[in-house]
Amino acid sequence: MPRLFGTDGVRGLANRELTADLALGLAQAAAAVLTQGRHADAIRAAGRRPVAVLARDPRVSGEFLSSAVAAGLASSGVDVLDAGVIPTPATAYLIDSIRADFGVMVSASHNPAPDNGIKFFSFGGTKLPDVVEDRIESYLGRQKLAPVGDGVGRIQRFADAEDRYVVHLLGTLPHRLDGLKVVLDCAHGAAAGVSPETFKDAGAEVIVIGADPDGININDGVGSTHLEGLQRAVLEHGADLGIAHDGDADRCLAVDAEGNIVDGDMIMAILAVSMKERGKLTDDTLVVTVMSNLGLKKAMAEHGIRVLETKVGDRYVLEALGEHGLALGGEQSGHVIMSEHATTGDGVLTGLHLAAEMARTGRTLADLASVMTVYPQVLVNVRGVDHHALHADEAIAAAVAAAEAELGDTGRVLLRPSGTEPMVRVMVEAADQATAERHAEALADVVRARLAL
Repeated sequence: MPRLFGTDGVRGLANRELTADLALGLAQAAAAVLTQGRHADAIRAAGRRPVAVLARDPRVSGEFLSSAVAAGLASSGVDVLDAGVIPTPATAYLIDSIRADFGVMVSASHNPAPDNGIKFFSFGGTKLPDVVEDRIESYLGRQKLAPVGDGVGRIQRFADAEDRYVVHLLGTLPHRLDGLKVVLDCAHGAAAGVSPETFKDAGAEVIVIGADPDGININDGVGSTHLEGLQRAVLEHGADLGIAHDGDADRCLAVDAEGNIVDGDMIMAILAVSMKERGKLTDDTLVVTVMSNLGLKKAMAEHGIRVLETKVGDRYVLEALGEHGLALGGEQSGHVIMSEHATTGDGVLTGLHLAAEMARTGRTLADLASVMTVYPQVLVNVRGVDHHALHADEAIAAAVAAAEAELGDTGRVLLRPSGTEPMVRVMVEAADQATAERHAEALADVVRARLAL
């Protein structure tokens, strides 16, 4: 049976794979698991019930799923503070800020509206490690916590959740945004209220698109996965930059004044150089995944910044940041984690600090982004193959070695087996698009020939 938890919680088609019954059961199982151990002993010693923060993005299924989660938690003796529609990073911040015992976010991030998901956060607002998620999954179907009388949890509205988060964001800024004109694309998602308010309070002139959520239009042709509308709006309004969030606002991608895309790698390069200059980049180290562009690594080397690589997934970036006590990391997709201010990727925070660097230096976003040269990157998904045998095949290893020898320090090769299906991802970077495509297709052909099912 496949693992229920994926790389970012439990996701599926709402009311089919992700049902109210499953949401209820997951909440009950999480309550049982996350109220154990030394922290739980402290709760009992204080004579109180555990407290959880609950929030969601605006997709319509979030209404019944969050109600089911609330019911599961309260029936397990957990007091629920329902924050309503707020970004995922706001949920994580609030858990830490009010010292809640754990929290739950109902969201499918950048996925279309019919999908939904459930993410759990532990005390301190951090994502759960795999072993804890596995324990929650193992508790499904077991005897649930079932207190009676005053042991039953209460459900209350977390009325000032959004205001607390906005105040926090503004307090992180090294420089106000006065004089900047910014277009914000909120993906008809959880940032629709918070992001425009915060940028305006920080001093920017703000034009907003994608900020009319109706429950079914989240991520629909807008947001960080559909940048065309943002590019048009930036040019139309003569803005200094555009910022795009995804549905739960844990991502940030940008567009410069000429309409060029500034991705997560480029944003990290800008922030890393700035933080090093200001003495804020711990150990002069940036954490990235293996999918980050070679140009980012070369640019960091030129600025005396070490790059630490992890597996793909912001949770692994977070683990590395925590393990080594580092300040900045993220992914090409726009999950950027500034650990001094957040326990997870925060798209609003990232956008604010990117704009603040423009205001601080007086430089355009295009000028700042020129700190790195993006190498053409080609990704080929080879389906219908025995992905488990990838690293044991000598012919594939030889083909990779030959490609790497030809590319030298002007490119790189990465072959990754899928964790969920019979597929191998072939990624090649090179100094020009044609070379990257040639090597990627050649390696994909070798994988097909050697590992075909």
